[in-house]
Amino acid sequence: MRLGVAQIFIADTLAENEVSVLRMAELAARRGVKLLAFPEMSLTGYHPQTLAKPGFETELDRSLTRLARRARELGLGLIVGRAELVGKRLFNAATVLLPDGTSHTYRKINLTEQEAPYFTPGDKPLVFTFQDYKFGVIICRDQNYPELARQLRREGADALFILAAHFYPPKEARWKLPKNRALPIARAVENGFYVLLANAVGSHLGLVSLGNSLIADPDGCLVALADEVSEVLLTCDLPKKA
Repeated sequence: MRLGVAQIFIADTLAENEVSVLRMAELAARRGVKLLAFPEMSLTGYHPQTLAKPGFETELDRSLTRLARRARELGLGLIVGRAELVGKRLFNAATVLLPDGTSHTYRKINLTEQEAPYFTPGDKPLVFTFQDYKFGVIICRDQNYPELARQLRREGADALFILAAHFYPPKEARWKLPKNRALPIARAVENGFYVLLANAVGSHLGLVSLGNSLIADPDGCLVALADEVSEVLLTCDLPKKA
């Protein structure tokens, strides 16, 4: 089974980001990918004017409906980072859209200090089944907590997707590159499964994300690594289950 992660630029508007997601989804389908993950908040971005825009919830629902329809047409599962509004609560979420029409949503459990004033933390991990494999999904800061990845492995996950948007001031982005590369590798080795990290590139709200999306195998080998600036698709093939 071929898996993929898309490293993309996150724009300020939902419409622009939807175009980017669809473009990468179509490329992935042509390359035989069956399940594709995008960065954290990749569909909505973080811009306050976007998230507070009148009619935002309706616009987001329509976008997710279009993405779900395209996923069915392509025979491709999508894991898309986005904001989720539930009443007055805002979540940093990842929605899984599978070709059979089913969907799952995970809400980021471990928020950063910058997010905490605006977002509500989630409280439930996610493992879902697709084509006889099980997959876990976590978001960015969640990777710092080995017990969360370990729980997903205990629940049967064959691979782990990490959706990230490592936006920092430029110098901090440079300093944190080794750490944000090492943690997914550590989670892979500790649990003996593939870990696929989808990160953003470019600037957003005065901060910068330096990409380095990656795929690590169960031995911690980097089987794929993206650069700091390009929008790119990384893929790997899961071995057949015994």
